[in-house]
Amino acid sequence: MATEGDNGSGKDFLAEYNRGFTGILHWHQLDALWERLRGDADGVWYVYAVGETPPDQPASASQLDLFITEVDKLLRAEHDHDYCGVVYVNRMDEPDLVKIFDPNHLGSSCGSSGIRILPGWVLSRKPPVDLQAAMPQTRSRRRWWQGIFSG
Repeated sequence: MATEGDNGSGKDFLAEYNRGFTGILHWHQLDALWERLRGDADGVWYVYAVGETPPDQPASASQLDLFITEVDKLLRAEHDHDYCGVVYVNRMDEPDLVKIFDPNHLGSSCGSSGIRILPGWVLSRKPPVDLQAAMPQTRSRRRWWQGIFSG
């Protein structure tokens, strides 16, 4: 699903988004991931807050650094466990897509419940697409929602 202005890369983004990911289980692994992203030579990273309009320009190095600093603080404060478990990366050695789940809206992020929970934030080398539009709620969830106010 390409969005206007992305020259078809929306399909590339969604294909990568739907591939396998590795969970960052330990806080020291998250520290290493942040350092890898901060030290990235070309620095092309899109910072996307799911639910907001996807960015059409990559973040500057200072914007990426600020986001990493702030989201790290949020994760450590609001996911008060001795493990991380809310950040997933497509490739540990050369990441180009990172899913960061909101600790206050986890549901079943692995999808075992049958309901897909979208991450709170995505870091991507490719321009992201509107995930809420690309991955709408299931029919059963829509029926549930519509049934609340009917009759």
